[in-house]
Amino acid sequence: MKLPIKKYPNKILRVSGKDIPLPASAAVKKLADNMIDTVKSASGIGLAAPQVGQSLNLIVINLEHLGIPAFPVANPKVISVSKKKTNMEEGCLSVPGVYGLVSRPEAIVFEGYHLNGSKFQINAEGLLSKVLQHETDHVNGVLIVDKIKKYTEGKELLGETQEL
Repeated sequence: MKLPIKKYPNKILRVSGKDIPLPASAAVKKLADNMIDTVKSASGIGLAAPQVGQSLNLIVINLEHLGIPAFPVANPKVISVSKKKTNMEEGCLSVPGVYGLVSRPEAIVFEGYHLNGSKFQINAEGLLSKVLQHETDHVNGVLIVDKIKKYTEGKELLGETQEL
């Protein structure tokens, strides 16, 4: 089921999410499924629970166009970052029409949990790294408007913007 996406400056976007008890409840699993439906229907590549009005540490990643099936992550955390940073044009489903260059570490070690409670780690770089960082920012109350170094027109990244 598609959920309404909260738009900036909605206050829930600035609230840090609460950790999800694991294994996840049926309600959290349903929320994750609905978030995946929502991000796909919005042509987005990531979505965090605060963006749909829930102050929970839950994100979904949708990089199916890169061959990575959409997946939820409970209690996401970036545990280490590379010294090298790169700029990428970012957009956000909660801040429609605003695009800009955001500097983020090029590579990260990311930790999270599957909804069944099993822990996993990802060594991520490139777009996956950027999406994981962007969505983890969301569950910590941080938005791209806090990080944009230069506002853009939304067309600098390969002719299209990645809506996170």
